[in-house]
Amino acid sequence: MLAEDLHALEAKVGELIALCESLASENRALRQRNRAWAAEKSNLVERNEMARSKIDAMIDRLKSMDVT
Repeated sequence: MLAEDLHALEAKVGELIALCESLASENRALRQRNRAWAAEKSNLVERNEMARSKIDAMIDRLKSMDVT
């Protein structure tokens, strides 16, 4: 009976090790995706600020042309 219990325990430990490895791999992939999303967000924020600056400059030019 002790040998059977030991084999069952070894099997469970093996399953836990496999699960931990799988979760670690998934975690690495998620962290990598998170870094990619953060970089994309930063890029989009920068582009948005540039567009806002250009629009503000155009509005200022139009206002200065409107003075009569």
